[in-house]
Parts: sequence; structure tokens; C-alpha cells
Amino acid sequence: MAREELTRLTGQAGGPECDDDDCPNVYRTKSGSFVIQGDVSDAFTAPAGEALVEIPEHVLREAVRALGW
Repeated sequence: MAREELTRLTGQAGGPECDDDDCPNVYRTKSGSFVIQGDVSDAFTAPAGEALVEIPEHVLREAVRALGW
């Protein structure tokens, strides 16, 4: 799936929290699921085929506001 196919809910490029596309973000897929972009976390070992990412609380709050929840 290409990034262009996702709806970006957070971190407008060039905004105060984001210099480029390399900042934590939450995206929504066409099917309604979410793709999370963040720093790799080593809090514990994820099962095969999964990964852990860490994102700041303000990013989740921004995503919730964008969805109107």
C-alpha cells in the first residue's frame, strides 16, 4: 500500500511538530484501519510479522480530533 492511498490524520508537513514526513503520524486506510508511523520501540519483542512503534500522546489526541471522536 502506498502512502498516497492513506488519509493522513496528523502531523501536517511543515507544521510545528513535523519538519518532513519523518515524524510520528496516524493514517487511516480505505478499509477503516489505522497505520501508525513512529520511532521503533524495544519495550518488548513483538510476535513475528509485527512491530512496535512509539508515538507521543499529542499525536493520538490529534488523530481523535481529526476523526471527530
